[in-house]
Amino acid sequence: MKNTITLLSFLHSVLQGSLLVMCVRTCSRILGPCLLTLGLLSIVANIFLLFPSWEWQYLTIGRITKNAIIVPGVWGGGLLVLPAAIHITAVGWRWSSVHNSGTCQSMFLSIILSALALLGSAACFILSGVGVTEGPLCLYNSTYNQKKIQQWDYPFLIMDTPDLNSRTQNYLYDPSLWNSVCIEPRNVVAWNVYFFFALLIINMVEMVLAALQIINGFFGCICGFCDKK
Repeated sequence: MKNTITLLSFLHSVLQGSLLVMCVRTCSRILGPCLLTLGLLSIVANIFLLFPSWEWQYLTIGRITKNAIIVPGVWGGGLLVLPAAIHITAVGWRWSSVHNSGTCQSMFLSIILSALALLGSAACFILSGVGVTEGPLCLYNSTYNQKKIQQWDYPFLIMDTPDLNSRTQNYLYDPSLWNSVCIEPRNVVAWNVYFFFALLIINMVEMVLAALQIINGFFGCICGFCDKK
């Protein structure tokens, strides 16, 4: 019996030491605002994709890349992340809206919201990667029945232009193709590459932070906050 009590006391002291190293509330205070900022940046980056080179008329006539028009950065990297970010921030800073609820209940809700944020950011990450791989929708010179025509399509995906047929490497590694293939919208290739890559980076960080908060919430449910007395 005495050995059991000694073992439990030792485990309790080890657990307390671990909590001092990584405080659950301190972690929430960091992760919440970071996710909030990234969620807003994701929405802004996707909105920019709808207006290539600051032109709005292509959106009105439906000439926008499909992976931009479904706005994954808005609903995936943004709206599904913001509730988790706000709740995590509220828990970390003990806002009155969550202060009265139990620690375990608040942290469990943060786990659920963080899981949704993880799924949303993962979906945005995948769709942004597809957007980069396929290239933008644009007006370009093509051939039909041995006649040169101009059409709207995805030239870097279907590879039916002379410039692309003569080169085997990916268009991402050949910036000289960015302005020589697409006629309209102006600079659409660079525009899509920059902002889709921005979404990739933003959502990759969001996935990491959401996963960390799930782990943090798990420890919060078990151990509570490590407040200094």
